[in-house]
Amino acid sequence: MHLIIPNAKYEASYREYIEELGVEERYPFPLDFDHSNFSILLTKLDNFRMGVDLPAGFVPSTTYWLVDGGEIVGVSNLRHFLNDRIRYAGGHIGLGIKPSKRGKGLGNLLLKLTIAKAVELGIHPIHIHCHKENIASARMIMSNGGKLESEIEEAGEVVQRYLVNTV
Repeated sequence: MHLIIPNAKYEASYREYIEELGVEERYPFPLDFDHSNFSILLTKLDNFRMGVDLPAGFVPSTTYWLVDGGEIVGVSNLRHFLNDRIRYAGGHIGLGIKPSKRGKGLGNLLLKLTIAKAVELGIHPIHIHCHKENIASARMIMSNGGKLESEIEEAGEVVQRYLVNTV
């Protein structure tokens, strides 16, 4: 398994991934982008990576797909830097695993590989946030070196803010 930049070769697998998610909340946020025209989706993801035509309040970010053979099994998004809003609640890394692949340690692997990409970009420290009730996510962050920095309330929910020091 390895991380790749999104590309047209995985269109069918991407569509299966989205279909399997159904109506559940999608993480990371680029999974909410319109994918009816896959070429336009890929251009939008590339623009986010390059920092081109970003909506107000957004920062450049790279989306990665964790692939196993020809199948996308997970998606992560790495923000290249933080603005005040996402430093408060959001962090550098968001990720999700395909529902049928959960519970197999793939989230841990995806986070580890995405942290390595953050290190390559010189990001330090790395902020990773999760909802307090998401115990599996908190464990995954801690197993990848995350130390709880603080808890905040955001939109009626408690968000835990972790830091990963990579130097």
